[in-house]
Amino acid sequence: MSEKRTYSPLQIGLHWATATLIVANYVISDGMPQAFDAHLQGQALTGLTPTFHVWAGSLLLALVIMRLVVRLVQGAPKTEESGWMARVAALGHWALYGLMLAVPAFGAIAWFGKTELTSDLHVITMNAMMLLILGHAAMAIFHQYVLKDGLLRRMIPLR
Repeated sequence: MSEKRTYSPLQIGLHWATATLIVANYVISDGMPQAFDAHLQGQALTGLTPTFHVWAGSLLLALVIMRLVVRLVQGAPKTEESGWMARVAALGHWALYGLMLAVPAFGAIAWFGKTELTSDLHVITMNAMMLLILGHAAMAIFHQYVLKDGLLRRMIPLR
């Protein structure tokens, strides 16, 4: 059996769909604090932002669960890293998965349960997730252009 060198097309598709949805939901979230306050007061919501944000967050939660199931079934390509770099990479990936679950879960609990506390947790975990995503992207670029180890080809099969 040959060693898996890249993620499967399904894993790659789910990765980029998740990434796109996270960025879109982050960009389109302007005005959500006011929409949430109106929602708590039972006011009718107007505009695309609250509807898009809530549905995109719900879809994101489903996509992340799918990603985890697919990852557990299909696994991940073997990394050539070892030692502390491998441990930090693994920790970073699992932290991303945890935050990608926590952010929409807190958002859903806040929105549908109308709770301020989970709304605050949603914002805090979202900011932490965005910082981790920036670090994740920076490390991918570092691997591609500084280490030149071809790591990026695992998620973007460059032929």
